[in-house]
Amino acid sequence: MTTDTSTSPRTSTDIAVIGWAQAAISRRTDQTETQMLMTSITDALTPLGLTRADVDFTCLGSCDYITGQAFSFVANLDAIGAWPPKRDSHVEMDGAWALYEAWLRLHEGDIDIAVVTGSGRTSTGDPSLIYPMEMDPYVLAPLGADLVTFAALQARAVISAGLADEKAMAEVAVRSRGKGSVEELLAGEYVREPLRRHDLPPITDGAVAMVLATGERARQLVERPAYITGFDHRTECHNPAFRRLDDSPSTRIAAREAGLGTGAPVEVAELQASFTHEELLLRHVLELGDDVAVNPSGGALRANPIMATGLARIGYAADHVFAGGTRALAHATSGPCLQQNLICVLEGRS
Repeated sequence: MTTDTSTSPRTSTDIAVIGWAQAAISRRTDQTETQMLMTSITDALTPLGLTRADVDFTCLGSCDYITGQAFSFVANLDAIGAWPPKRDSHVEMDGAWALYEAWLRLHEGDIDIAVVTGSGRTSTGDPSLIYPMEMDPYVLAPLGADLVTFAALQARAVISAGLADEKAMAEVAVRSRGKGSVEELLAGEYVREPLRRHDLPPITDGAVAMVLATGERARQLVERPAYITGFDHRTECHNPAFRRLDDSPSTRIAAREAGLGTGAPVEVAELQASFTHEELLLRHVLELGDDVAVNPSGGALRANPIMATGLARIGYAADHVFAGGTRALAHATSGPCLQQNLICVLEGRS
């Protein structure tokens, strides 16, 4: 069961990523989300010659369950600044969905610059308690199954379907983290069979800020904007028991609607695969060949700043375009077992 939650307007308006920055990524920080956002927003705007006064619209991605405070995003608005007043919004999602809202807002044509953020501190609480509440406090949470338990169920389904095995999963971990060997990792004990410690994302505190601009303004500010030429997101049934865990139809539909498979091939794919088996499943669903560099940044297995990991994937994909690349794909996800999926296609122009 897959539900369309996307409007995907197709207009002639050029909208591009022109810069981004992330606060220092660490396992634990003493900084608040607001402090991390102050740094990342400033670092994203300054190289562009922009100030907060130049920003027309902001959208913040965060999660009250993680912060432990209702309407926590209100405090994060301090990182933007109270003056001059500007239009703002918030999504209780990864910052990638905040980017989607800002992209829609820029299509209205009356503003030129938007800033989006994603921020969170996984270290503030027990993920096994936070995630069930954040995912579904009414149906799934009473089962007592956390995110890792659901991931293990999906990993078993993916292995049974012949799309992965434990060795291939360990190879993903070695490549992503840049350390260890497959043999060493496979000697480790299971956390939730068939998942070992290396199959799981690290605990990470962090924040990401990204700047969007409409076409002419983007070309004035940077030499090579990363134009968003395709953007779509879809969601599936919240209950994993009602879905095929060895497939991700929402990812496939979002990719098709975003234009993957048409035009030039993508050279880089940044996938929000927080577990090793997710990368292997997503590569299969998106039909990514060996000629596509998948997660050259290390992906979510190297750093997983909660509520900013998906936005960071778009940032790293944009970096490929900034550096002269032609086309890159970014993927973000939310919910258990790849429940909600977003695809963003970025292109450079000569």
